[in-house]
Amino acid sequence: MLLTRLAFWLSIGFFLSFLIALPAYPHGGGLDAYGCHHDRKAGGYHCHRGPLAGQSFESKEEMLKKLAKQKTNSESNTKEK
Repeated sequence: MLLTRLAFWLSIGFFLSFLIALPAYPHGGGLDAYGCHHDRKAGGYHCHRGPLAGQSFESKEEMLKKLAKQKTNSESNTKEK
């Protein structure tokens, strides 16, 4: 009887710890063509994939300006060679 109760509570504890850990996984959904999305909770806009992965911006427009500048710089470096 005691062993059955112990096994039951250990199973419940394991199951609950699994449920608590689920929200900690990174997300990959809702990304646009640039690999970015708006952060609804904290505000702003950040990228998970693409050339700006790992960077945060105030808005999508700010990200597009940085991306255009980055493309311009890489094109001018290519022409110099």
